[in-house]
Amino acid sequence: MSEISQLSPQPVWQFFDKICSIPHPSKHEDQLAQYIVDWATHEGLSVCRDDVGNVIIKKPATSGMENRKGVVLQAHIDMVPQKNESTEHDFVTDPIRPYIDGEWVTANGTTLGADNGMGMATCLAVLAANDIAHGPLEVLLTIDEEAGMTGAFGLKEGWLDGDILLNTDSEQEGEIYMGCAGGVDTAITFTLEREDLSEGYLGKALQIKGLKGGHSGVDIHTGRANANKLLGRFLAGHAEELGLRLLSLRGGTLRNAIPREAFAYLAVPSENADKMASLFAHFEALLKDELGAVESSISLTVSDHDISEQALTASVQKRVIAAINACPNGVIRMSDDIEGVVETSLNLGVITTEESTMTLLCLIRSLGDSGRSYVESMLRSFGELADANVEFSGAYPGWKPDPESEIMHIFRKIYEDIYGRVPDIMVIHAGLECGLFKKPYPDMDMISFGPTIKYPHSPDEKVNIATVGLFWEQMIAMLGAIPEKV
Repeated sequence: MSEISQLSPQPVWQFFDKICSIPHPSKHEDQLAQYIVDWATHEGLSVCRDDVGNVIIKKPATSGMENRKGVVLQAHIDMVPQKNESTEHDFVTDPIRPYIDGEWVTANGTTLGADNGMGMATCLAVLAANDIAHGPLEVLLTIDEEAGMTGAFGLKEGWLDGDILLNTDSEQEGEIYMGCAGGVDTAITFTLEREDLSEGYLGKALQIKGLKGGHSGVDIHTGRANANKLLGRFLAGHAEELGLRLLSLRGGTLRNAIPREAFAYLAVPSENADKMASLFAHFEALLKDELGAVESSISLTVSDHDISEQALTASVQKRVIAAINACPNGVIRMSDDIEGVVETSLNLGVITTEESTMTLLCLIRSLGDSGRSYVESMLRSFGELADANVEFSGAYPGWKPDPESEIMHIFRKIYEDIYGRVPDIMVIHAGLECGLFKKPYPDMDMISFGPTIKYPHSPDEKVNIATVGLFWEQMIAMLGAIPEKV
């Protein structure tokens, strides 16, 4: 057990410490899921896994609470696997190493997994407790939320009995969420042609590092730079001038994380190598001046690189560089109905290069279907202009706010009674699973709340210790205030 297991509330932190010790990136949750199943079985709880692998645990009501409405506590099992380029870590085999940093818990060079591990730990701590009053209780732990929402898509009617769902995947204490954006993945693929280079070229690698990155939904409006877009900007401005020949590009690792790092592997005429290095250094100074208020650690470097592959033909190179530079990215539109909330956005999250293809992976988010459709149309047109194939997949609906939600009003009153102030009622520009749950369970009343987590989906991820205690306090109070069945 690490030092975080001694933090308060101890039951929550002990579970979170255990969660960190078991690898569970998206698509690799089985080891952690099996631990939870074994633990619940040992505790004498009813536990099963549904057809897609979600874990469902049921606990009877405590004495005198049998007539209360049933509650489903919900979290997702998987975490986003992001690390700094210099960090040695295999998310499939290595545990997360959490540590206390002042008022926060964070990890060294990797994502922490507080999104949504802290919510999952809280759900398990409620199940383990013998001194918390509650009605009929279920815990739903879904798989693969971060990489496709497979668990939420696969949840069928009949598995859950509850009337109310408390989603624990929010990241700001004092805010209660009653709606979220929907989204769709986009793959833009270019067919590459290559050719041999003549003599006189030097192999070089351009690297952009040190950006903050972050969640492509909740952080998309913060002015954080996109490493893929910055690299495209430099190449569009100087590739022709310098006579550069592109070998490959790569940047970012997840379509739902703002890319922090990007790399161009290229050949430069030997007589232009020094000029390229000078221009790249000038570009670094320009970016520090332009973005320094937000991006304080930008680092651009040039290094030697072996020329071990053919270069893209000049015409293909010109087309892909122009496409990356022109690809829409960031906030498309702010909401007219909810002040300060992004309505529609796009994140150019990943660039990969193979021998014969280059692929740009994007994630479109929107509070409304029309906004999502607009950006889909924009990218189709972009693909036509760039002579690229555009495919959409994994579309998921938003969660439409219900101003008459009974559980939202109950939470609001409880929060005001405890803290003397009203929580902010919010809609989040991120993909919570609640919208998908509404299909098999259309009458289930839902809200989302959680502790304060900063910089999710990036190696800077951290969770505020004090707000975990507040979240626990709110959870206990909520379970005790669930109304009786009519």
